[in-house]
Amino acid sequence: MRLLVLGGTEFAGRAVVEAALGRGWEVTVLHRGRHTPPPGARSLRGDRTASDGLAALAEGEWDAVVDTWSSAPYAVRDSARLLRGRAGRYVYVSSCSVYSWPPAAGYTEDAPLVEGASADAEATEYARDKRGGELAAVAGFGADRALLVRSGLILGPYENIGRLPWWLTRIARGGPVLAPGPKDLPLQYVDVRDLAEWILGAVERELSGPYNLISPPGHATTAGLLEACVRATGAAAELRWTDPDVVLGAGVEPWTQLPVWVPPDSELHAALHGADVSRALATGLDCRPVAETVTDTWTWLTGIGGTAPQRPDRPPVGLDPEVEAKVLGGR
Repeated sequence: MRLLVLGGTEFAGRAVVEAALGRGWEVTVLHRGRHTPPPGARSLRGDRTASDGLAALAEGEWDAVVDTWSSAPYAVRDSARLLRGRAGRYVYVSSCSVYSWPPAAGYTEDAPLVEGASADAEATEYARDKRGGELAAVAGFGADRALLVRSGLILGPYENIGRLPWWLTRIARGGPVLAPGPKDLPLQYVDVRDLAEWILGAVERELSGPYNLISPPGHATTAGLLEACVRATGAAAELRWTDPDVVLGAGVEPWTQLPVWVPPDSELHAALHGADVSRALATGLDCRPVAETVTDTWTWLTGIGGTAPQRPDRPPVGLDPEVEAKVLGGR
């Protein structure tokens, strides 16, 4: 198989490239040159926001294109227009954020979508940008050749958002750790490598249309995730389980200051940890145990010196040590 990945040097795109190379596929990567593609991939340079940014793709044919773009939808539009006669399928890695807020727990791919999105738009806000990218992919390749991968929370090696790396580095410091309850709160996420393998399998199956791409709800729990972090780091850390009302009453922001966690029985939990993924499971999604995701992420993180890369377009996450100590001291 001949695969073109637009991006392909960071997190999800990189995982797709590595998985495709592992299958013996011929992989081409178009990137801006800020990072080096995995060894074995053919490297092309181009900035999709520049007027001639797609010049390197003037020639060539591929069985599929994978696009992880998260900004102005017009960049997806231009790529899809250029490649529609020379690629068999367009895979756009979208997001469950494209659903109208708040989606009800158990929402499927047929749930209402955000309004106001356009394939021709400049960058606006994340949800509309991702929906605009979906529209652009479908407009360029048609509904029968466009695959819309609506990912949720993505974790694993190469993470450049900082969620799991923050928990790992915090727990590695040891001592009392603010652990937001309840312990058995179900989480929903996908290991970036499982996301990549599903995408490649979907290309082989010639799938099209939208798919919620996350683990089944409850694939892990808050306790399962944080206890795996303690085991992986080997730290002398004590998880101090704290009632959600205490956490929220202290002004701690869920999801951002305490990454991954959101309060139970909330709109946030329904949206971020409550998607129906039966369609993806029926088409081959296989999710590895949380301990494997955590351990492999720690191995990668320590291998690069302990500091995770950070996307410049995303705010840093994590809780200030003084705030954590204040919450724990007030218990």
